[in-house]
Amino acid sequence: MAYEIETTAASLVAANRIPAREGVLDAFGHVSVRNPEDSGKFYLARSLAPEQVTESDVFEFDLSSQVVRATDIILYSERVIHGAIYRTRPDVNAVCHHHASALLPFCLTDLKLRVVTQLGATIGKRVPVWDQRQEFGATNHLVMTEREAISLARCLGSEWIVLMRRHGSTVVGRNLKELVFRSIYSCRDAELQLRALSYGEIDSFPDEEIELASKYSETTLVRAWNYWCSRLEAPRL
Repeated sequence: MAYEIETTAASLVAANRIPAREGVLDAFGHVSVRNPEDSGKFYLARSLAPEQVTESDVFEFDLSSQVVRATDIILYSERVIHGAIYRTRPDVNAVCHHHASALLPFCLTDLKLRVVTQLGATIGKRVPVWDQRQEFGATNHLVMTEREAISLARCLGSEWIVLMRRHGSTVVGRNLKELVFRSIYSCRDAELQLRALSYGEIDSFPDEEIELASKYSETTLVRAWNYWCSRLEAPRL
């Protein structure tokens, strides 16, 4: 069990650093993973820029988003997002909340995020949009209360991505590799959609093609994960 937890913490560190290296996360945003030995708990780093996370920064939380072992270290204020989603989605084992600039145009307008590439099919057939203002009125647009987090999880429903008006996005996956893949390729698909708009009408995937294209094998996920890990180790010039 101890080995499993150590392995999970190391993978969570990579899952924080890879999206940061690939431009999805910056100083803000956070990634969590469900405890593989106890589905009623999850791991999340302390409040820290994702690219700086190490194994010693990882803490265990219950599904009420309370840290299991008391600490005076500052924790993410929006950690309730993770607990609420794990409570409502037993199929989800990893969560990423981010504010990537590629997706923000879709959070600020009525432009629909659609699948326009084969790898972008990881987005799924439907992308719900959560508007905090509709239910909670004027807020600072952070998700800091249980009521807000539950509302967000309810809007996500059975989908893989939920856009958050004027804020960002929350992405989920069955495991860390799938989560990282979806977080990165949803942003790249969004970037391509925005670029294509300057040329004309977008030719997007219908539901049938999304279904066919989104059946990624473990080999595909591992190939991408290993590539991104190699980029973490490469020197920055």
